[in-house]
Parts: sequence; structure tokens; C-alpha cells
Amino acid sequence: MRVLIIGAGLGGLTLLHGLRRAGLDAQVYERSPRHGGQPASYGIHLDADGLRALHDSLPARNWKQIDADGMPAPLIIRFHDPRRGVLATVDRRFPEHATDPVTKRRAISRGKLREALLVDADTVHWAKTFERYEITGTGVRAHFTDGTHADGDLLVGADGSNSRVRGQRLPDLRRLDLGILNVAGRVPLTPALAAVLPAELTDGGINNVVPAGSGWMFLSTWTTGDPDNADLSQGADRYLVWAWAAARTSYPAGVDDYDGSRLKQLVTDRVHDWDDALRAVVGATDPAAVTAVPLRTMPPLPDWEPGPVTLLGDAVHNMTPMAGIGANTALRDADQLRQALTGGGDPVRAVGAYETVMREYANRALKLSTRNATNATLASPAGRAIFRTLLRAGNHLPILRRKMFGPTLPRG
Repeated sequence: MRVLIIGAGLGGLTLLHGLRRAGLDAQVYERSPRHGGQPASYGIHLDADGLRALHDSLPARNWKQIDADGMPAPLIIRFHDPRRGVLATVDRRFPEHATDPVTKRRAISRGKLREALLVDADTVHWAKTFERYEITGTGVRAHFTDGTHADGDLLVGADGSNSRVRGQRLPDLRRLDLGILNVAGRVPLTPALAAVLPAELTDGGINNVVPAGSGWMFLSTWTTGDPDNADLSQGADRYLVWAWAAARTSYPAGVDDYDGSRLKQLVTDRVHDWDDALRAVVGATDPAAVTAVPLRTMPPLPDWEPGPVTLLGDAVHNMTPMAGIGANTALRDADQLRQALTGGGDPVRAVGAYETVMREYANRALKLSTRNATNATLASPAGRAIFRTLLRAGNHLPILRRKMFGPTLPRG
């Protein structure tokens, strides 16, 4: 079996290694050049699903590099009042996630993870822009914009949220705009900045700032040294990512055309009466590292008939970042498809088995991600007040905390 994979992202490269380890002929076609062409990226938290997929799919050398590049990431989620500190802490550092050598939670930059996946990935064809595919009598043919083509038994679209493969395979499956705009920035965690920040903002946990009014801020820290973020180090070994999310209707007209300086000033104005530490994070951010991203998501995935073309990752279930599971779901796709294709039998039937399982867990992830985004940014003033009250109460009442967040470790 020859498998053509369109896109050298995290999911596509993980699938490549998994299939080649099993003896299948897998080839990746990526529109970008080998060096350059990748935008500066943020870090991701690798959860148990993502880590298990990487471990089971990758050769030992690639896995060891990921293990070395990742840093422990405590699954601690905090909710802050903008002026009065922590409203609630949710500690989900369960023993199996803290000690298992495979699934212990890690933080890693996307750039470092991608570099680890590119080790020994000698069947990636660079600067090959996919144009369209056609079903032939013996399989599928991929056509590229340079006039060349490649033939295979199966084609996998791993080409991201604007997937051309999806556009042809499932033309009616389109992303939805949620009416939410995310303004995000990243700043080196220099000794001077770290000195004015409380420890909970810099320990790798997930921090959410919940004002009484509209809007929501997210903050977390990551290690530097990412090949895509070399400009960030400034002598610091970590950087801090923040994001201000709010309903699009709360922004000025024309915000999509704002440069980094105007976006930074917009957020600065909105946090002008917040705690000094939170204002310091925004203030220390280089405007060049501030961007605005509209939040979009796929609708619930419907059923469709399987064929010799399938999809994985953002190409099929692009979701908001508000649950932190998009990349892990893509890695899970790669592993699930690997298992289906290496189990023997008819390839199209294997694709159907993969798609059935994928739709089930992807729809759960889409629902959670969308719910988190809309609850954080589109809630009414009364709803926001109730949520803040429940956070305070849940911080002291274990029964209520379990109702809101599921199993957690006891406080203290």
C-alpha cells in the first residue's frame, strides 16, 4: 500500500513515521520549503492521548528527542480576579499523569515538536503545493501546482484548517465563525519581568483571568529555544503567552487591520485597572509579537461514506484553542489511522473504521472547545457574575468543585 499524505504538520508527520515503521510506503507532500515558511508558533501541552499516540507511532530516536525537549507541565488550572488574586484553583495532577514515563503531561513548543518529528523523515517532499486529486482505476492521483503528480492507494489530507483536500472531499463541511476575536502576545520571561510576577503565573500552569465584565485572559509559560521563535530569548529560558478573548462586537470597527502596536494598546486600555503584575505582562510585550486571530470551529462532524481519501487534524476538525486539545486530537487521529491501515484487510474499509472512531472523539472535543470559548467570551453579565460566585464557592466546597470540574486533587 502506498499512502500519500498532504501536509507536514504534526499529524501528518506522526502518521508518516507510524506507517513506515509498519512497512508501508508513505510519502508526505508539503507546500512550504524545508527551512523557513513556518510562522512563529506557540507551545502546546501534550496530554495522555497525544503522548500515547506519539510513543506508539514514532521510532525510538524521535520519541527520545520529544521526551528531552518537553518540560513537565502541571495540570493546574487557576481562575483569577483581575485585581484580587486567585478565585479558584483546580488541581488535576493525578498520580498516573505525573509518574507514567509515557503519559506524564509535558509542555513543548510546536517548533521543537515538529523538528523532532522531522528527524529521519526522508520521504517528505518540500515546496509541493497540492492542487487537487482524482480517483483512478487503481487508487488516487494527487496533482500539484508545479504540474507534477503522485499516485497512491490512499490520500490523507493533513493540510490544516484551510484544507484543499477537505474542500474537494467534503465541500459542504465548512468552518463556522464564532464571533470571537483573540488578541495574543508572547514575551520573554526575563529576570526583571519574573521578579514582579506571582509564582502561579510562571509555573507552567494554566491561568484564566475572569473580569466581572466582558472579556477573558489566558496566560501560561513555555521554554524558549524554539527554532521558530529564536527572536524571543533575550537571555530568558522561558516565555509567557497571553491572550485576550472577547466578542467581536466589543472591538472597534476595522480591528482586523490593526497592527501589533494598536492591538497591544487596545488590550492595555482594557486592563488599565487590573493588578500590576497582569498589566506588566502586556506592557513588556513587543508589539511585533501581538496578533489577532478570529476563533473558528468546525460544526459537529456528520457521517459520510468512506473512500480512498480521508482527513485528519485541523483539516477535518479544526477547533478553538480554548480547550487546549486541538493538537493532541490530531496526534490521536494519526495513531488511530495508523492502527486501522496496518491491521490488514481492505484499505477503504480501514478508512471507514478510522473515520467512525475519529468522528466520535472529535465531536466531543469540538463540543468542549466551542463551549469553553462561548462561555468565556459571550456570557451575559448575569452569567459571568454567577460563574465567578460559583468559582469562589467551589474553591471551598469539594462537592461543588467536582460538579464543575470533575475529579480533582484536594486542596493543600
